[in-house]
Amino acid sequence: MKVKTILVSQPQPKAENSPYFDLMEKQKVKVDFRSFIHVEGATSKDVRSQKIDLSKYTAIILTSRNAVDHFFRIADELRYKVPDALKYFCKSEAVAYYLQKYVVYRKRKIYVGKRNLEDLMPLIKKHKNETFLLPSSDQLKPSVPKLLDESGIKWQRAIFYKTVISDLSDLENVYYDILVFFSPSGIKSLFENFPNFKQNNTRIAAFGNTTVKAAEEKGLRVDIEAPTPETPSMTMALEKYIKEKNSQK
Repeated sequence: MKVKTILVSQPQPKAENSPYFDLMEKQKVKVDFRSFIHVEGATSKDVRSQKIDLSKYTAIILTSRNAVDHFFRIADELRYKVPDALKYFCKSEAVAYYLQKYVVYRKRKIYVGKRNLEDLMPLIKKHKNETFLLPSSDQLKPSVPKLLDESGIKWQRAIFYKTVISDLSDLENVYYDILVFFSPSGIKSLFENFPNFKQNNTRIAAFGNTTVKAAEEKGLRVDIEAPTPETPSMTMALEKYIKEKNSQK
């Protein structure tokens, strides 16, 4: 079956040069964007209940922009002045760059990984005398605490924000040829909003092994997977699939 409509379970990209816009133009398909999940900040009361005292930490591990935003939000709500000496360990350049929203970059001690936490671990291990704080969501990959525990550092997790299922009731009678998912939470949201969802002719695109697994556990047929060596991005995987299907007579 040919592809005419796609729903991406993420917010619409802000960048004008997003590959999704190229996909629409080149393949003449309609692409809509809708967050199946959203982030809500924990309250200062929630943080106190976790027995988190920000003054005890000399370093912070930042794995996402959300972690950056909610660390500084909580610090502000708790009237804690973030010291200039605090060391920042950022998972990627994108996270480190985003940090400039809150601090004067050149005046802070900032350490940056290439892409993921594994890349950052050698830098973290060089600072074993620090006391690390990991601001996170209520949902955390098991591999993260495992990595930190194995490194032998002194660290603590703090839940500063939560992943919440979005209300999608207005989509109940709307049909798309392809639904695109990027996390198990997106799959969970689909079935919490539509418990009786039947896939029928809808194609499912899933990014990452954990998303594929979550979809298959719900009985879904995954038609498009990324990343692969041939299609390292979701837009590339979609384009390849659409070209194949839309060229058929």
